[in-house]
Amino acid sequence: MADTVSAHATTLGAETARQSQSAIVARQLRRNRMAMIGAALLVIEVVLAVAAPVVAPYDPLSQDFTVPLQAPSAAHLFGTDDVGRDLLSRVIFGARISLSVGFIAVAIGAGVGVVLGIISGYYAGAIDTMLMRLTDLLLAFPGLLLALAIVAVLGPGLFNVMIAVGVGGVPVFTRLSRASTLTTRERDYILAARSIGCTDRRIMFGYVLPNVIPPIIVVATLGIAGAILTAASLSFIGVGAQPPTPEWGAILTLARQYLQQAWWFTVFPGAAIMVTVLAINMFGDGLRDALDPKLRT
Repeated sequence: MADTVSAHATTLGAETARQSQSAIVARQLRRNRMAMIGAALLVIEVVLAVAAPVVAPYDPLSQDFTVPLQAPSAAHLFGTDDVGRDLLSRVIFGARISLSVGFIAVAIGAGVGVVLGIISGYYAGAIDTMLMRLTDLLLAFPGLLLALAIVAVLGPGLFNVMIAVGVGGVPVFTRLSRASTLTTRERDYILAARSIGCTDRRIMFGYVLPNVIPPIIVVATLGIAGAILTAASLSFIGVGAQPPTPEWGAILTLARQYLQQAWWFTVFPGAAIMVTVLAINMFGDGLRDALDPKLRT
């Protein structure tokens, strides 16, 4: 009975400490102007993406052959593309697609990687060795090359791009969660949970996982930017989103033919990718600094 009370007290103390930690991180994050600017830009993009059918002035797939490659004007703020489609509408709808690809791909990579990393770090031994060698094998391939190989097997398409980019992120999350698990599994509250007969599954996902999440959040945040760039790159070379899908990389593929006569065709989709990636990186850097005790003021 005494062991049970002690174990519950230990876990309750750990939970209270995590809540205090969250408050400190939130306060530190609010003090970081660059992180807040990045967060504000992200919120604006997410709102535009969600409200795209209402915000976009035109149907992104509607063609008007009377105004092909029209320069920015009052009727078309970002100009039109080679078949008269409104570029502003296509960029807005492209935000919906690119952000979805980024979030879903990272969710796939983090979901699989964190589970494998926790299992590897918790059990160690032969399981750890096998999973780490598999991780090393995946890390031997550059991310874009691995994603390209997977898409080549699965076939072109937006859904396959999400899977390919997600699989490419699995090794990073596996190694990170394993490292955190190796440290966490020896703490007092984990030993207390074992002493009262908690199952391995409950310990791993009830007590170890909450301690693995903070560094995973930082890597996942920065990983979204990388996923968006990788997806845009795959679309740019023709194996990602297929025309007439208004995805930023696919738009740039068409626009490269008109670099000299229609500057707006490449500038606005390219700027959308740049701003999105920059905003995510700014917020991710601020989040990393807020979670690092050595950098807190």
